[in-house]
Amino acid sequence: MQKIFQVICVVLIGATVMFGGRWYMYVARGESPYDEVGIALNSHAPAPLRSWGCHKMQARFFGQLPPSGCAAADGRSWI
Repeated sequence: MQKIFQVICVVLIGATVMFGGRWYMYVARGESPYDEVGIALNSHAPAPLRSWGCHKMQARFFGQLPPSGCAAADGRSWI
């Protein structure tokens, strides 16, 4: 039983590092705010992380339309 728990923990930590790292690379170092994988990861992130990511991208891509997940109700302004 302990071995199964250990394997599950390793898999969960690995997935968190993999997806979290990919999300951070999209937010902090992405070449475009319109990367499909980054948009999907950001859209599924918890609200505080999504908000931080959107504000970070808004500062980096000033003057561009926001990607899905970072757009306000009008679709043209950042959240």
